[in-house]
Amino acid sequence: MQILRDSVLFDSIKRFHRFGAVALLGVGASSALAQVNYPIRPLRVVIQFAPGGSDVVARILTQKMAESLGQPFVIDNRPGGAGIVGASIVAKAAPDGYTVLFPTASFAVTAAFGKKLPYDSMRDFDPIGFIGSQPFLLSVHPTVPVNSLKELIALAKVKPINYASAGAGGIGHLTGELFNHMAGTRMTHVGYKGTGPMVTAMLAGEVHMGISNLSGTWMHVRAGKLRALAVTTLKRTPFAPEMPTVAELGLAGFESGTWYGLNGPRGMPAVAINTLNREMQAALKTDIKDKINALGVDLAPTSPQAFGEYFRGEVAKWAKIIKAADIRE
Repeated sequence: MQILRDSVLFDSIKRFHRFGAVALLGVGASSALAQVNYPIRPLRVVIQFAPGGSDVVARILTQKMAESLGQPFVIDNRPGGAGIVGASIVAKAAPDGYTVLFPTASFAVTAAFGKKLPYDSMRDFDPIGFIGSQPFLLSVHPTVPVNSLKELIALAKVKPINYASAGAGGIGHLTGELFNHMAGTRMTHVGYKGTGPMVTAMLAGEVHMGISNLSGTWMHVRAGKLRALAVTTLKRTPFAPEMPTVAELGLAGFESGTWYGLNGPRGMPAVAINTLNREMQAALKTDIKDKINALGVDLAPTSPQAFGEYFRGEVAKWAKIIKAADIRE
């Protein structure tokens, strides 16, 4: 009788385990199916600056990606702290693949300063992919009595001159301080919450010179509302080949600029990272390539791994420059 009871109990346990295994398999299959179907809802793209700057490239790219993925990308501009505000939001977001960051070179610069941040730039983000790079344009308001970089340097050595960037502690600010260091000038920095507000101030004559990406100011240069002096890359940009570089105008080796990429909070599912990278690269081969190139952006999309390596290299590069030039925020 005891043997019979033990047998019945054993059979019950076996049935329970079979049922449990099937149930767990069902949950696993459902989870896997959800991942295969990624994305199943809209994605949020956090921009670190105000409208009118890097979000122009982001909007063009994500609109094309949305067509392929069948889900919209919602642009969320979160300016402040040279991009720190926006990066903090993404670092704290759920790593489910539905919140991503559109970082620029300022993301590497804030890390290079070595100050305490509300996130770890190296550990709290998963790279998705590098998009491309763009030189900065040095331009002045027409009322500033200079027509060349040489004249600007001479003026800045005898009169107070200020320059604007898209944010204190960002790549534009750092570019200006590097210029001060190499040119022997002491121009005063004025930071804004993005390229849009900065360009508005430049057009109003609130600042003497601006350091901004080409897409934010070139139309105003063509309209005669700003006077362009030089670009900051080592080589002239195909977008404006007539513009000389800072390096060729006397500051040998001067090089700076911004770049664009995609990343998300640490711990994103591999399917999300791989899907977004694949769609990003595919989109940049379509008709939007010409649209983004027309903004002065040199497209060079990479894998997530390559973007991670590039970012670490950028942080190390700017950290050395900051130390050598004794640049302070």
